[in-house]
Amino acid sequence: MDTHGLLDTLRREIRRRRRMSARLMVVFSMITVLGFSAVCGSVLIDMRRSAEDLARQTLENLAVSLDADIDRNLELYDSALRTVAGKLLLSELTSVDPAIARLILFDHSIVAPHFGAIRIYDQHGNLTRDSAAPNPAAQNSADQHFFLAQRDDPQLGLFIGKPQQLDGVYSVIVSRRVSGSDGRFLGVVAGSISFGYFQDLFKRLRLQPNDMIAVLAHDGTLMTRAPLTPELIGKNMMFTPGVQKMFERRSGSFAGVGTLDGVKRMFVWSDSTKPLVVLVAKSWDDIYAMWRREAVWIGIALLVLATFVAAVTVFFIGEIDRRAQAERRLEELATTDPLTGLTNRRKFDAAVDAEWRRALRQASPIAVLMIDADHFKAFNDRFGHQAGDQMLVGIAVCIADTVQRASDCASRFGGEEFAVLLPGLSAPAAASVAETIRRKVEQWSNVEGGVTVSIGVASTTPAASQHWHDLVESADRALYAAKELGRNRCVVGERCEVTLVA
Repeated sequence: MDTHGLLDTLRREIRRRRRMSARLMVVFSMITVLGFSAVCGSVLIDMRRSAEDLARQTLENLAVSLDADIDRNLELYDSALRTVAGKLLLSELTSVDPAIARLILFDHSIVAPHFGAIRIYDQHGNLTRDSAAPNPAAQNSADQHFFLAQRDDPQLGLFIGKPQQLDGVYSVIVSRRVSGSDGRFLGVVAGSISFGYFQDLFKRLRLQPNDMIAVLAHDGTLMTRAPLTPELIGKNMMFTPGVQKMFERRSGSFAGVGTLDGVKRMFVWSDSTKPLVVLVAKSWDDIYAMWRREAVWIGIALLVLATFVAAVTVFFIGEIDRRAQAERRLEELATTDPLTGLTNRRKFDAAVDAEWRRALRQASPIAVLMIDADHFKAFNDRFGHQAGDQMLVGIAVCIADTVQRASDCASRFGGEEFAVLLPGLSAPAAASVAETIRRKVEQWSNVEGGVTVSIGVASTTPAASQHWHDLVESADRALYAAKELGRNRCVVGERCEVTLVA
């Protein structure tokens, strides 16, 4: 391969690598952004899962704490009820003064702001004694739920009744059966816990507006709630899937929707075997609030990164394109004749080498025209160099106007000499092109002493033993023949002489 072929190969390789660099930069940028996106996505998923776990653990701790407080107070109150029920069976109690008997019965009664008086009812439901009043008013509770439940079930134990108004205050009735030594029903010992206890308990907590706490009995009755919703108090909530799940397992959590407000929440309970079960809930919006803020910041950071990477990629691709354009411009300047705008001899040599190899592979003809301005030196001396340059430009325009195929190559060979490469044309076809150029130059150069051109034509179908220099040399000999025959004419050269190529 000669020098020109090697240079063309190098240029093609540089262009290929430049295009590859641009593609690699785009791919690298995409991989970078996708990689960061994957990492950020994984971090966000872990953060979301951590937010759920933290909320569940916090709610579990809250449920355990509330369970412990309520259970402790129920046990204290139940202990007082059991003590009173046991003392009622003392035979000596009937022989002492009623005031002393009252002191004996209620000496261990709990005195607390939200714990109601302990009351004793006989087997007929009549109020016989009251820890808060020495002489209680007549009252019969035989039709009350707590009395009927204790009367009908000897094994009931501590019974927690439905919330109801007692002495003008919403309260929860707790009771125990009084049985004789023979198991005979003797009456009921009952007390109450006002809603104030639960509200004070809930007030100590820092609850969000959408947080919810519910206290339920084992039959699904809603005993109390925070925030307090009077229309739901005392209603059976067992119809809701969440409450059913709560009593299927001792502890756990579930995702549900608020009965009244429709807010989506996480519900958690710690021990459904307690007399009163605490169910706590937090809205998913509150659970994910901090996570969403972090996700927004991470998303903004990722967007900024992606924008930066895209901007840098576009910038560098632009720089590569600008460099390529500059190189193409430099190459164009290096291969273009600045006066006529035609390619120079260097570009012509590279083009003819490439087309010769293609014609050799395809067994197709290739033709070359060698064109020289007649009496140009005399014209130049007579009219000056500027007029001579204009005349060369005119000849170049006539050539370019005739030679318009993409594969053709018109070149200023040197001085007033031009060369035209015509791939695929036989000698007659190339001679026709040459004659057209000659006529155009002749018609255009109509000034006194106008310049004409002589054209040498050569065409051949390349063989392996030939070189393209033979074709150019043949056209050059034809050009000299045209000049010897009187100029302003076209001459077709003979068959190229065989030149052995090592």
